[in-house]
Amino acid sequence: MRILVTGGAGFVGSNLAKHLESPVAGDHQVVVLDNFSSGSFTNLVDFHGDVISSGCESHEPCVRCDVIFHEASITDTTVTDQLLMMRNNVESFRNVLHWAARWNSRVVWASSAAVYGNQAAPNKLTDTPHPLNVYGYSKLAMERLAYLWSKEHPELRIVGLRYFNVYGAGEGHKGKFASMIYQLAQQMKAGKRPRIFKAGEQKRDFVSIQDVVQANVRAMQVERLPQAAVFNVGCGRAGTFNEVVAGLNKVLGTNLQAEYFENPYAFFQNHTEADISDTATILGYRPQYASIQDGILAYKASGAL
Repeated sequence: MRILVTGGAGFVGSNLAKHLESPVAGDHQVVVLDNFSSGSFTNLVDFHGDVISSGCESHEPCVRCDVIFHEASITDTTVTDQLLMMRNNVESFRNVLHWAARWNSRVVWASSAAVYGNQAAPNKLTDTPHPLNVYGYSKLAMERLAYLWSKEHPELRIVGLRYFNVYGAGEGHKGKFASMIYQLAQQMKAGKRPRIFKAGEQKRDFVSIQDVVQANVRAMQVERLPQAAVFNVGCGRAGTFNEVVAGLNKVLGTNLQAEYFENPYAFFQNHTEADISDTATILGYRPQYASIQDGILAYKASGAL
């Protein structure tokens, strides 16, 4: 198939693009679209498809594609410029949906666990969304836009994936916006005590990039889907920041105690945990790295941690 990956120089997009063009995935013809505002060319050194350095403007970026993976987004959750966030995330998605309607393409796109806000975990698809910031709201607006488009274009299959806390190879360029696993590992490798919010018992569903790629591919392949379907993509269990520090100490061979400090964010999610029952039943998704320890070991083995 011919496949378009928007945000293909970013963390998730580049991993997905390289997997899709590999023999194990079927040697698909992959086109990457990225404006390189937050992606990095270093993520595409091993990618051999076409790279288009542009944003998601209204004109079609390339010839028809069978599938569009829409990973392009502002992912900095601390951005407070509402106009900027909505224009970049929601209106760009509207353009992608226009392309899909003209091409009759399947769309798999990146939503976020941020739509849940600070609700009680585990986070279920039946929970009423309550985003705490404009980033989370933009993802909720995109989900509603996908629903409206699916009603107007019933022939389209649009699948949203609510990513939880993704970590793994290819995120280093994100700096302070990389996963906590990556950031804490860099501190500890430098001999510094890992800095986490008091008292380190905040919980996150940390999901490996390999499992996120798996979920995307399954969303592309599955035959029967509800219109404008949305699925949680996590490992299905939550781990604390203290557990992350313990896992990193074990894998890195260090013995560094955490340095705790006050959380400065009013919109912080204290506990995220994905209910992945629908993702497993409908998509056939099975996370390979359901424990923090296994995921950190695989990350270290990749040479990127």
